[in-house]
Amino acid sequence: MTTPPPTRQPPVYPPYPYAYPDSAPQPQTRAPRARRAMVIGIVVALALLLAGGATWWWLAPDGDGPLADRPRVTDATSGLSYAIPKGWEHDAAKDKRLLSAFSSTITKKAGPGGSGGAVLAGRSRKPIPSSALQRQAEFAARSNAEFFFPDQAVRLEKSQPATIGGHSAHTVALAVQKKSKDRDAAYLKITLVTVDGDRTSFVLGVATAAPDAASRGDVGAVLESATVE
Repeated sequence: MTTPPPTRQPPVYPPYPYAYPDSAPQPQTRAPRARRAMVIGIVVALALLLAGGATWWWLAPDGDGPLADRPRVTDATSGLSYAIPKGWEHDAAKDKRLLSAFSSTITKKAGPGGSGGAVLAGRSRKPIPSSALQRQAEFAARSNAEFFFPDQAVRLEKSQPATIGGHSAHTVALAVQKKSKDRDAAYLKITLVTVDGDRTSFVLGVATAAPDAASRGDVGAVLESATVE
């Protein structure tokens, strides 16, 4: 007896926004062992990314806010620009080695008793209509939380519409809980924005190692500094 083919392909990792059609429910099943091993490998890669050295990419400051006087990353693939907080680093060479879902990144190494973090930008596989931004931003946030922190519970902290330079956007923030539930393991925030008629892009921030108020604030400030180029 042959096994019938699956009705839907398994999730693509790392998860892009709009990975599934609008009618598809969010997957609730555990990942197969081989895929889970790959996810663990990616988490290790993220840890190495946060631990590695980097060089600054200095650009003229842009916009207002707490990071108005900071250097910026301009990401041609996503069509977005975002600021680099003090203590964070950008290495253009690392951008070329990122997984295909992402096109640029900045990182902060975790110090003694302090949190680390990473912000990554990228482009959705296909344009997302404004009416679907909330649904797809929430899906992308939860999927990335599962991707980077498998089998850990998440808590929705914020889901609200936004605009970036007049462009429709939606921002979602999640707390990833440690299995002991005595504190959070990570903080994840994503903004999904309509860049133009052919492109929807995102900025994803992750604060790790029991994120404190400073690292959460940095992630939030970077996302708020994002502009459409």
